[in-house]
Amino acid sequence: MGDPTLKAQVREQMTAALRVGDKVRLGALRMLAASITNREKEVLHELSDEEVREVAGKEVKRRNESIEAFESAGRTELAEKERAEREVLEPFAPEQLADAEVDALIDGAISATGATSMRDMGKVMGAVMASAKGTVDGSAVQRKVRERLAG
Repeated sequence: MGDPTLKAQVREQMTAALRVGDKVRLGALRMLAASITNREKEVLHELSDEEVREVAGKEVKRRNESIEAFESAGRTELAEKERAEREVLEPFAPEQLADAEVDALIDGAISATGATSMRDMGKVMGAVMASAKGTVDGSAVQRKVRERLAG
């Protein structure tokens, strides 16, 4: 039959984590499984591996935002828990593009849209995010586009 789907891999890893008593791993995988199920109910079909990666990417992003919030509030123990969960979820998320690849996408989008000022930022962001499809962090792209168009 070939490799199991990502959704099946999540279930298998949940079972393994339950057997060894790894609570952090089990909790993170259960949240991912719940997010996958919720997304399936929204779109009314079983998710493909690509769509599961998208859901996992959103969960990883959520963990990153939580880490920032906890660190700024001085709650390092909660930030550590979120980091551990993020490490469990990252293998299921889409591979992130390297900085050089992101820069190349931005340069291509700027030349394709003919952007010259900050007013064109929306066009550039739309083009970059459409071509990257979840493989880049939107805030990092926004910062780089802003630097290019302002400078």
